[in-house]
Amino acid sequence: MTTRAPSAAFEPHRAPVEPVPAPSAPARARSARARLLWLLVVVLALAATMLASVAFGSRTVGWSDVVAGLGGAEDTLEQAAVAKRVPRTVLAVLVGAALGLAGGVMQGVTRNPLADPGILGVNMGASLAVVTAVAYFGLASPVGYVWVAMAGAAVSAGFVYVVGSLGRGGATPLKLALAGAATSAAFASLVSAVLLPRNDIAGGFRLWQIGGVGGASFERIGQVWPFLAVGFAICLLSARALNSLALGDELAAGLGEHVVRARATAALGAVVLCGAATAVAGPIGFVGLVVPHACRLLVGVDHRWLLPFATLTGAVLLTAADVVGRVVARPSEVEVGIVTALLGAPFFIHIVRRQKVRAL
Repeated sequence: MTTRAPSAAFEPHRAPVEPVPAPSAPARARSARARLLWLLVVVLALAATMLASVAFGSRTVGWSDVVAGLGGAEDTLEQAAVAKRVPRTVLAVLVGAALGLAGGVMQGVTRNPLADPGILGVNMGASLAVVTAVAYFGLASPVGYVWVAMAGAAVSAGFVYVVGSLGRGGATPLKLALAGAATSAAFASLVSAVLLPRNDIAGGFRLWQIGGVGGASFERIGQVWPFLAVGFAICLLSARALNSLALGDELAAGLGEHVVRARATAALGAVVLCGAATAVAGPIGFVGLVVPHACRLLVGVDHRWLLPFATLTGAVLLTAADVVGRVVARPSEVEVGIVTALLGAPFFIHIVRRQKVRAL
């Protein structure tokens, strides 16, 4: 008995599946050219903001004095002002780069578009650790500030993640943001409680609590630079692993990625950057939130491009905010932490109000 193949009339109808075409070589070339063009724009913007930082402030300086001051001359008040602004500019660049990169890494590690060192309570945890160590344990070493700040940042980050993971759904973006906001408020109150009875140290910490880069010196930069360099290296080398984590833990593991180790390593780099930046400049918020989102609009979600762009753009944003703070309130100045809060708070509200803000 022979069997015949079923006729096409009795076969179920199946819509043809068309393969998704891969990007063509010209499209990839255009994308690479666009990214390189944006890279050039960001580098030029960084150079312009650095020049503005040494030229503008409570005293406007002419370009001839800027050139002389950069060369080391301090014959006039203008040249002396330039020489004093140079380390401040360098510190603003380093702190802004650290916070921008840390924000990009935190958003990648948690797949949370609301992740930010300030919103998640990391900066305030570092601040509380430093204030407590100074008030009760006599900490006086600038290098000790960095170690204590990193420890406080790590403990705070872990605490917020555990609290945000409780209940149904695990660590959702909104739950983490709420846990971080509550933790930041609690830690800020504890900082005030520690400082109020200690008039001997309260004055020095008052401006530091707001966040700023005034009073910078190359000596302070030299003390914090090794920690920043380690944090930069760890975070930038984690870019490929963060791309895998963005696909989901199961798929990342299937691709051969050690999920726990990759997430812990990247988080360690972000904590080192946040701790070092907070130790030298105080708890500056919203840079790590705004910068990665802006960079995704320019270069996409590939962390191999996103993290370097977030580093440079964070430096541009904080340096520009410092210049604005010095210019708008002459002859006084507004601390850079206040300027970034004024810029970042509306942006944060906009992100929260967006629909489907569950994961990157």
